[in-house]
Amino acid sequence: MRHLEAAATSPGDPWLNIAIFGAFVAITLMIVFRASRNNKTASDYYAAGRSFTGGQNGSAIAGDYLSAASFLGIVGAIAVNGYDGFLYSIGFLVAWLVALLLVAELLRNTGRFTMADVLSFRLKQKPVRIAAATTTLVVCFFYLLAQMAGAGGLVSLLLGIGDEVGQAVVITVVGALMILYVLIGGMKGTTWVQIIKAVLLIAGAAVMTVWVLALNGFNLSTLLDNAVATAGNPAILDPGLKYGGSEVAKLDFLSLGLALVLGTAALPHVLMRFYTVPTAKEARKSVWAIWLIGIFYVFTLVLGYGAAALIGAETIAAAPGGANSAAPLLAFELGGPLLLGLISAIAFATILAVVAGLTITAAASFAHDIYASVVKKGKPEAGAEVKVARRTVVVIGVIAIIGGIGANGQNIAFLVALAFAVAASANLPTIVYSLFWKRFTTQGALWSMYGGLASAIIVIALSPVVSGSPTSMIPGADFDIIPLSNPGIISIPLAFFLGWLGSVLDRNTEDPAKQSEMEVRSLTGVGAEKAVDH
Repeated sequence: MRHLEAAATSPGDPWLNIAIFGAFVAITLMIVFRASRNNKTASDYYAAGRSFTGGQNGSAIAGDYLSAASFLGIVGAIAVNGYDGFLYSIGFLVAWLVALLLVAELLRNTGRFTMADVLSFRLKQKPVRIAAATTTLVVCFFYLLAQMAGAGGLVSLLLGIGDEVGQAVVITVVGALMILYVLIGGMKGTTWVQIIKAVLLIAGAAVMTVWVLALNGFNLSTLLDNAVATAGNPAILDPGLKYGGSEVAKLDFLSLGLALVLGTAALPHVLMRFYTVPTAKEARKSVWAIWLIGIFYVFTLVLGYGAAALIGAETIAAAPGGANSAAPLLAFELGGPLLLGLISAIAFATILAVVAGLTITAAASFAHDIYASVVKKGKPEAGAEVKVARRTVVVIGVIAIIGGIGANGQNIAFLVALAFAVAASANLPTIVYSLFWKRFTTQGALWSMYGGLASAIIVIALSPVVSGSPTSMIPGADFDIIPLSNPGIISIPLAFFLGWLGSVLDRNTEDPAKQSEMEVRSLTGVGAEKAVDH
């Protein structure tokens, strides 16, 4: 552990870290500027003019999906909680299968730019678009919290900033950069940043994985034995270190699993990726992203236990970023300041790229679904929709900065799991019912979306996440009536039930011709390329 004394304050050379960060930001901004030259229509800004190939889109999907939670959060969770931390990797990977098999191609064939295009296809436009835009904005906000908290912890660790004011400044700078990326590049610029970041992230994780295995004779059993020896606790290899023991903890694990597995199929920023390709055939080619994602999650197992073996859970927990610091500290232990700077720049790129994707999704949802479709009744002035989207980006950026400062210090894999739970509760039932149930009505959609969203947020607000423990968002308060840390097991079944009940009790019926048209389009893709540019 030759570097750990130095790591106690600020690992590596802060100026080297800043130089590597600066170089990455400068290069990606140049790419974003070049990509932004053709951003003239709504289709260009939201869906990159549907100009990406399946291979490029697959890489970008992997970039979108492998967020700071996947790298910093999961590696930290495994290093601290052992086997139970790896459950995040398993959940995120299995969740991708649900998204691909159940909704991805059907959604892409039916919509144009946003999830609300699909949900309002055969239902009443105005109320459904407002509800879908509301749920999209809330899901994006929860996901943004995780990324901003990750940025604060990471840069604070690298620059040795331990005080809250300094970390708040760091989060503000990250938010400002995010706003700049999206304002300039739109979906095209954001997609290229995602592709570059996906390649760098997987390559960086691969180098560290091989390095850790080499130190352990390329024997996974030796690595696990060393992790146990450092921890002094064989329980890190067994289920139950975090989610075992009490019945509440086991129920919490079941809730987490539901949220992870069902949440991906309802994440607006991941689903929006399928609109950036020109045909349904190219959308299917994007599926190769699952190989990249699967390989990466295998890497997290080695990196997590590698951090546990080489650094130790106590040292990681005491670092400025807490568990989120495991991957950077492991890089420092392996390759010193240079590898730390490179891996941290990749993690920083991960955060920037994901927040850019989230922000453009939220902005598109507001500008396209609320402004263009509801306020202007589908007939906005030329260029007005994109102007509104850009203004929305600034507002969302400011809200994300404030929320990120409040969530700073939380484990980001855990925060992302909350975003998955909200998405699975507010969006998934309506998506599934819209695509597969002919009797589904507008009332059912509204009950499901608003009921699922409200129940998820209420359960989170009354849980230990917000109050009642030293690690809560409001440590001094104590109103944790519901002991579950993840709302999924309550809010997801409730949302499905409300969707069914609202439709059964609804005296109004939807247009059968529209329903038939949606079924044909979703299955064949006929008419899916007729995107209307405003």
